Amino acid sequence: MAVRYSYLRQQFGDCPELWEELKSFVLTGDFTLGAPLKEFEEGFAKLIGTKHAVGVNSGTDAIKLSLKALDVGQGDEIITAANTFVATVGAICEIGATPVFVDCNENFCMDVGIVESVINERTKAIVPVHFTGYMTRMDKLLSIAEKYSLPIIEDACQSILAELHGRQAGTWGISGAFSLHPLKNINVWSDGGVIVTDSDKLDSKLRLLRNHGLVDRDHVKILGYNSRLDTFQAVVGNWILPQARQISNQRIKNATYLDERLGKISQISIPHRPSDMRIVFHLYSVLAHERDALLEFCIKRGVEAKIHYPIPIYKQEALVPFVGNRRFEKTDFLARNSISFPCDQHLTMRELDEIVETVQDFYAT
Repeated sequence: MAVRYSYLRQQFGDCPELWEELKSFVLTGDFTLGAPLKEFEEGFAKLIGTKHAVGVNSGTDAIKLSLKALDVGQGDEIITAANTFVATVGAICEIGATPVFVDCNENFCMDVGIVESVINERTKAIVPVHFTGYMTRMDKLLSIAEKYSLPIIEDACQSILAELHGRQAGTWGISGAFSLHPLKNINVWSDGGVIVTDSDKLDSKLRLLRNHGLVDRDHVKILGYNSRLDTFQAVVGNWILPQARQISNQRIKNATYLDERLGKISQISIPHRPSDMRIVFHLYSVLAHERDALLEFCIKRGVEAKIHYPIPIYKQEALVPFVGNRRFEKTDFLARNSISFPCDQHLTMRELDEIVETVQDFYAT
């Protein structure tokens, strides 16, 4: 049987109540910074446990505007993870700053123990990436950041409702950046993002930055961007937000089942699952012998496995000027050996078993 990777057809294929809400909304004409967006922001802040949530047009802009609000700019250095998607680095470079990479650990996230060695007088902020649904060791990173008076902007785009020591992703730094991209755990029908913060001052500046710097229709206080979360998408967000906890719980349940069964295959290595961390499995990634051959076998069998990502971001042509000859051993190791399997909330037990049986059959041949 086939096991698809994208679950969007199931998630949004049968939602008549959402369509009715959208039809009603269209008749209001309240398309820009409308009432549903305010409702979504309040609901998102309550879900994460912060004072404020600001809807923007992407997770990328959630990082970029956070940095811009802290006056980061040309020539400043931003410490971030070598194991990440291009959006993290793109947000840094878009405002003229320079990314400084730190290798990851066995849990796909920034190795906090290396961070202090790359801090210098040009360092202006740290952007840890909570990759795949894990969390960076924020307790240790926070101590370093406080020592050097550096703000932390959390890239929590892949880790909504993840926790460390019971404290949620996005609540450790001055701000947290989330993505609502269709492939994320909590998603809308296009690009979308959210910035969370407890700072009244930062919240006010972010709201200016996302809307051209406009105080009102006629007064421009600062030069900003056009980065509003569409109110239409906020209607979709309001529909799915009440499902957030159930979605993450089911992903955790599915991952636990796969861990138990795939962990019995000697050629598969399950990454460490720290007991003090709530991992939400935006990606379910394990390490595999003969990874590329396994991927090919899975695809032929109809199991849509993926690689995240075969070429590390720091090795991409566009990033070479920032990296030079530096290499990041753990990031490279994960790029060579990790494979991601479907793990979403819509999978049946039969589909989960099909994933396991396909992997078993590959190593049995």
